[in-house]
Amino acid sequence: MPPSPRVLLSIDYEPWFALTRRHDRLLGIEQRRNLDGGFTLNALEPILELLGNARCSIYLVGEVAEWYPQIPQKITTIGHELGFHCHTHRSLVKPEELKRDLAASAIWLKQYNVRGYRAPMVGIDEKAYAMLASNGFTYSSSTYAPAGTLLKKNNLTPSSCTVWELPVSTFPIFGRKKEQVINAPRNFSPGLLASGEIPYGSSFMIGLMPKMILRILERELRAGLSPVIFLHPYEIIRPEAFGSRMRRDLVANPLLLPFIIHKQEFLTTLIKNFPISPLNTYLEEAQHA
Repeated sequence: MPPSPRVLLSIDYEPWFALTRRHDRLLGIEQRRNLDGGFTLNALEPILELLGNARCSIYLVGEVAEWYPQIPQKITTIGHELGFHCHTHRSLVKPEELKRDLAASAIWLKQYNVRGYRAPMVGIDEKAYAMLASNGFTYSSSTYAPAGTLLKKNNLTPSSCTVWELPVSTFPIFGRKKEQVINAPRNFSPGLLASGEIPYGSSFMIGLMPKMILRILERELRAGLSPVIFLHPYEIIRPEAFGSRMRRDLVANPLLLPFIIHKQEFLTTLIKNFPISPLNTYLEEAQHA
């Protein structure tokens, strides 16, 4: 029997400035921590309070775990799934970049037995799955595909290992394609939109049309599906002077606007009206179905 339908809620837990992309590589460790200004630490408790009894997957940036070791401890103590987002937020499509990040975060990943991975900007290469397997990961959520998609990535190294891909959800407006081949990278792109898939699981789309996304979620659940969606901490709890800090970036790239829209009301409505689950809980149930 397949798992009961639920919304697979995740939070990509990253510094507020990860959105700007201007500080991806140029700043040192202490400079990045100073720029964060305690936001990632101070936002956690209010977010956990908003979640209440609902449990979700929280994919943590490794440098945040280094700055504030109490963050992964709090996440796991309450019962949320702790996943890995990256060590330093930037594109990790290249496997050699991912390899460096896994090494940089190796200590806390082992300490908390982390098994789930979400690539920054939801972008991954097929070659990365073998690397995830060799580092003990059992699943990734790093592509876009219609809700209900669960991809088995096997024949990996070490032998007999399997990594599952549980994609962020899209809505195929022209209907689902039978026996569709889905390989990475499959990210939020003009090509994806042109193919007729609306990536409603992205916080970008949630910012553009939150009420419509809630209606899509309701429809998907009625169809017996369990959609995957994600938010960011700065969309739920406002960083200090967020608007003024982001003004330069908005002028340069207006497409950032949906990420800046406050989504606390969306999250509250979601928790109140829908069954919520972490991704790993759903995957374990699906494997034993």
